[in-house]
Amino acid sequence: MPPSPGVRPRPLVLAPLLVLSLLLSALVLLPGTAHAAAEPITDPIPERPTTSGIGLTVEEYASFPKTEPPPGPVTDPRLVRHARINYLSELPDGSGRKAVPDLNGKLYLVEDGGSPQVYLDIAATFGPAFFASRGLGQGFGFVTFDPGFKRNGRFYTVHTELASATTAVPDFRQQAATNYHGIITEWTADDPSADTFQGTRREVLRIGFAGTIHGIQQIDFNPNARPHSADYGLLHVAVGDGGQGVRNTEPQDLSLPHGKILRIDPRGTNSANGEYGIPARNPFTRTPGALGEIYAYGMRDPHRFSWDSGGSHRMYLGHIGQHAVESVYEVRAGDNLGWSEREGPFVFDKTAADPCDQMLPLPEDDEKYGYTYPVAAYDHDPPADWNCTSDVGRAIVGGFVYRGHDVRELRGKYVFGDLVDGRLLFADSKDMRRGKELAQLYDLMLYDASGKRVTMQELVGDTRVDLRFGQDADGELYLLSKANGKIWKVTGTRTFASCDTGGSTLRNVMAGRNWAPVTPSKWRFPGHEAVLAEPGVQRPGPRRPFEYGVLTAGPAALGSVRIDAEVRIDTPVEITNRDVIIVFDYQSDTKFSYAHLSTDNTIYPHNGIFVVNDADRLRIEDQWNGTTGAPPAITDSDWHKVRVVRCASSGEIAVYVDGSKYPLMTAVDSTLTSGRVGFGSFDNIGRLRGLKVSYR
Repeated sequence: MPPSPGVRPRPLVLAPLLVLSLLLSALVLLPGTAHAAAEPITDPIPERPTTSGIGLTVEEYASFPKTEPPPGPVTDPRLVRHARINYLSELPDGSGRKAVPDLNGKLYLVEDGGSPQVYLDIAATFGPAFFASRGLGQGFGFVTFDPGFKRNGRFYTVHTELASATTAVPDFRQQAATNYHGIITEWTADDPSADTFQGTRREVLRIGFAGTIHGIQQIDFNPNARPHSADYGLLHVAVGDGGQGVRNTEPQDLSLPHGKILRIDPRGTNSANGEYGIPARNPFTRTPGALGEIYAYGMRDPHRFSWDSGGSHRMYLGHIGQHAVESVYEVRAGDNLGWSEREGPFVFDKTAADPCDQMLPLPEDDEKYGYTYPVAAYDHDPPADWNCTSDVGRAIVGGFVYRGHDVRELRGKYVFGDLVDGRLLFADSKDMRRGKELAQLYDLMLYDASGKRVTMQELVGDTRVDLRFGQDADGELYLLSKANGKIWKVTGTRTFASCDTGGSTLRNVMAGRNWAPVTPSKWRFPGHEAVLAEPGVQRPGPRRPFEYGVLTAGPAALGSVRIDAEVRIDTPVEITNRDVIIVFDYQSDTKFSYAHLSTDNTIYPHNGIFVVNDADRLRIEDQWNGTTGAPPAITDSDWHKVRVVRCASSGEIAVYVDGSKYPLMTAVDSTLTSGRVGFGSFDNIGRLRGLKVSYR
């Protein structure tokens, strides 16, 4: 409250401890600074993607010639790929031709059923300055076509040049020494329908970078913009931070283009170099000292962006993190994504002495800083012995909100992945809301043309997939890999463990005469339940469940089978390693499979799918990552619905809990393909009711 008129305020005298307290409090007011008492976060996003049980079916679309990065020599093995194909898009001329850039220098066109043909050799055009032999994104990075290409023949490319090999001067440069240039070029084809380029070119924009990574990652036009709309014909440019490290402040500096998405008019002339225009509606055109080209800022490596062709036509960006968080943002004009004050929805402590301590919670007054946070994200889940100064091998590759017609199950879903290990993910665009909780992520499976479930690593024959996505004019999806230079078209979906189990059914089998327990004295069969009333004890032989009962009704060799029942763990909830099991493929006491339903998911023998084959039980389900498995199946003393589906021909096994349409656990295993079913535990007590067994 201000003093009354004519009253002189009393001098403020501060005790030394109070002064220190205020100074520490003031640190909180600095952008990106968390409370001094904040503890580092070691697991930023504990929730792992949910298993969707949806598998993409793919067929090979095109295979590209082997290429080498010029001018060499190449010392980074990650650049030694079959072909460094980087994107797929369809030309906006109705011809059905798809454009595919290879970072090593060639622009290919490919049509359905045809082989790739070289349309333009970027490396030869700009050699010897053209540079692609260092840095994962160096070379011919991207191509996009003017919406009016069919009429005007214009398209745009991004490539890199070695600064020492050219006399050209960048329009913008980083504060550190410039070693590489990223160049946007406009091309005009004499005949837009021709299969090889003939025409003219001009340079639009040249940006200097100090490092070999995080350059100009993508350029593109908003496909939803129509003639005479505000965004029509404007080129969006994703510019990385040049790989200048965690203490780089340039992404927050509005006087530089680095760490930003720019929006320019390639046909305008009011820029400083006169080769492009600055749209008047850009958010910082009236901000003193700011570049009018900037559309959004605060980015480390804005790798891939796209617009949803449905809904409210939102723009999504896949943003590669430092060492912890991979993020998807909905980007709007003027947004500040926070790097390097923020990584994803966390404070990034650049001053931390230990790299393991760089992730901190947001301060209580975070709203005043105005940062934009992700709508979806996943973290790196490094192994326990991970060295925090090294790369754990995770990097997001942005994709598309699917609005095509061939894959109904994915309509409205944002499909993306991890470019290193090739994991495929999606989030429902309805759940991706700014300012709300991160959207739930779901894993996607993959099936090859023969119907076999595979991983991207298996499909490409390499542990490093170098995954990219493409999309055609109909909104259909394509998967690309540098590892073997191939493109696959997504042709549909397949539900995991969807085999027919509807031939025969066993029900009303809860009477004791239908069961053969390991230790009959430990069991009760009061009429509608099978009750394991006393804990089992370990028996000689391979490590396996201690106590279980086998259903003797029906055939001894159930093949494809669906088991439906309700189960309850009677051991008190205070016991952390409580469990019950569902047995299937039972052939003998040392040959059977089982689904382990437990309160704990942090140790090897719990909460998973296992097979016992005359040896200690072996964990086989997909969800176990060496540290944790699927979310705990049962954490209370209530009844829970359980469904286990086992497909004999494919080896697919799925476990569902409480009526979820998504499986809690999945596995593919053909060690045992038939046998009886049962129920039990290791050393706990519990019960089963309402058992129904469908089989064919």
